[in-house]
Amino acid sequence: MIYQLKKTDSKIVGNLTLDGSKSISNRVLLINALCEGNFKIDRLSTSKDTTTLQHLLTLNEGTFDAGAAGTTFRFMTAYLALQPGTQILTGSERMKQRPVGVLAEALNELGADIQFLEKPGYPPLSIGTGNFGSVNELRIPANISSQFISALLMIAPVLPNGLTLHLEGEIVSRPYIQMTLSLMKRFGVHAQWVGPTIEIKKQSYRAKDFIVEADWSAASYYYALAAFSEELHLHLGGLFEDSLQGDSVLAEMMTQFGVDTEFVSDGAVLTKGKPSSVDSFQWNFINCPDIAQTLAVVCGGLGVEGYFTGLRTLKIKETDRVQALQDELKKIGVDFGETEVRQGVSCQVKGKAVIQDPEFATYEDHRMAMAFAPLAMFGTIKIAEPMVVVKSYPHFYDDLKKLGFTVESV
Repeated sequence: MIYQLKKTDSKIVGNLTLDGSKSISNRVLLINALCEGNFKIDRLSTSKDTTTLQHLLTLNEGTFDAGAAGTTFRFMTAYLALQPGTQILTGSERMKQRPVGVLAEALNELGADIQFLEKPGYPPLSIGTGNFGSVNELRIPANISSQFISALLMIAPVLPNGLTLHLEGEIVSRPYIQMTLSLMKRFGVHAQWVGPTIEIKKQSYRAKDFIVEADWSAASYYYALAAFSEELHLHLGGLFEDSLQGDSVLAEMMTQFGVDTEFVSDGAVLTKGKPSSVDSFQWNFINCPDIAQTLAVVCGGLGVEGYFTGLRTLKIKETDRVQALQDELKKIGVDFGETEVRQGVSCQVKGKAVIQDPEFATYEDHRMAMAFAPLAMFGTIKIAEPMVVVKSYPHFYDDLKKLGFTVESV
């Protein structure tokens, strides 16, 4: 399937209510499953990742299929290690290429019995309880995926002796770990984070009704539209100014591209500030990797030279996002050149987009489809396999239509 997107004017005017945060929804669902009593969750994400996790948490035994949902797979790995018997956890073909060895080995150190059924270090997994919780202290590399750490932290209070976790090396995506701990605290679990060590004693989660804030990652695509627009007044419902999400840095970041954010009681209003005169943009995305693709497209669309650092985790997402950006930006005359630096992967954006009916591949990656969609502000574009967006934002194209975009299957 291919969608053709176009917009006949440069106005972005309207009112949208964004879906609940996938990251927050998935954490709250797992906490709910570990809680002594159930609680009500309002504005839960409608993403495929979240509905998959919600379904898997209702199953008792057998084979659990996480599909393409990386967060779901990692959280379920830790959750299933708590369950009696032996379970199989699998996923899509792409999921079988995404490493999970560090998490599995950490759980085994704690007494679980996890075996790799195909390639060592990768899904699918056989997960048994073994003597789980017999050990309550371990070290784990902090420079691979914060989801591994979050998975361990959320099960820590229900382990027989709690857990002391020593994080080794540079911590990537620190706000996601802080999000996890903040949500745990919201449900009565306290942790001590001193230096590289997080200590969580055995304790119980307490049920408490919860409202999920809107997804700042999803908001990034509208900030891109805002940057490309000439007339702007867009209300994005559900966004919190005091947000748990690292991607909320967008509000600050996008002032460089002439987009101002005013927070109101039910969300945020985007307007044009002073005309953007920025000719270069620099940012370290180590704490907000999910918006790197959007900003690469913004820089390319406006002809702003970009220097991006902190991209190391992009290579182990739904696809190798660095390579995917290189290949797709090339179609509009923009270079996304990769360089190796001491801190990890960095890339430079050079060139200004020339839109001549390009067709963008999506690589089974929802964020590739949504990051490139705003380029329809400059001319007709095509998105291949467009419904990959259901992973995090099922109603994305419907919301584009509300803002005056034409979306057609061709």
